[in-house]
Amino acid sequence: MALQQFVCCVTVLIIFFCKGCDSQQPACGSRAVNSSIAGVGVAAAGSWPWFADIRVDGGPPLINVGLGDLPTSFGFGGSLINDQWVLTAASTMSLNFSSRVVYLGGNRYSGPNPNEVSRTVVNITYHPGFNSSTRENDICLLKLSAPVNFTDYIRPICLASQNSTFNNETSSWAIGFDGIRNNLLEANVPIVGNNECKASYPRVPDSIICTGRIDSCLLSVGAPLMTQSGSVWLQSGVLIVPGCSARPSTYTPVSQYQQWISDTVTAPPTAPPTAPSTAPPTAPPTSPPTAPPTSPTCVGVFCSGENLIHFTHFTSLCVLVVLLHVFAATVGN
Repeated sequence: MALQQFVCCVTVLIIFFCKGCDSQQPACGSRAVNSSIAGVGVAAAGSWPWFADIRVDGGPPLINVGLGDLPTSFGFGGSLINDQWVLTAASTMSLNFSSRVVYLGGNRYSGPNPNEVSRTVVNITYHPGFNSSTRENDICLLKLSAPVNFTDYIRPICLASQNSTFNNETSSWAIGFDGIRNNLLEANVPIVGNNECKASYPRVPDSIICTGRIDSCLLSVGAPLMTQSGSVWLQSGVLIVPGCSARPSTYTPVSQYQQWISDTVTAPPTAPPTAPSTAPPTAPPTSPPTAPPTSPTCVGVFCSGENLIHFTHFTSLCVLVVLLHVFAATVGN
């Protein structure tokens, strides 16, 4: 009897101290504001809490992203994947900018953004196989100067794991600024086959993801391509060549870089933070990693595009409580 009373007390303490644990650290891919726009429209505040507005200074005034020269003044895009790392395109970050600042939590390029915070970039890690000419492995990670606190307006997105598949006509979402409007735009776009991409971009890698044409130009290179699986949002791609009504957009497939992203984000620091590197690696182009598929579960920020299973700390505690009660009942008998 005494043992059962002890187990009950432990259960109460676990529930009391861990109440709200999950709410303090929202799961990746969750958002407090839903979108209901079909086609292209202005994104509501908080609807894409992982969007990173990357603004640069001191570099070339123009950049060629596949549609001719575009001004760099509108900045670039990225996605928050945990409290201190942003995923974006290597081709834009490899330019010789004097500074890079990441803005999170806003949905306007200028004007009031009461939920916005900013961080400087202290380190840039390019994929070792990045090739600026062919756009192979066009992906990189930015480390922020300090972690950010998660709110309804700032949250991380889940990344598609290496066993994810996104077939033709898969409904996806793209976000970014168009260089004209001040507001963040969102667009519902389908994935299209590589043959259509090759017709517009003969030199793009075979592994890229292409999306259909839209009646707007979302020019935030590095911004995420996303799809929804149940209630969870997954990032399937990183924008490398924006398209408009005339051509499709192309994206680096996130699912093929799970190991590299995991290794980079979890690597222990080897030196104090320094100014970001301004030159990409010079390694020859390599094919993206082709590790064997894993089971369709969420591991860290990675989730399968076909099946999602969330095993949270709260679930673990529930299992522990049940086991304690079973143990107490067994001993009591």
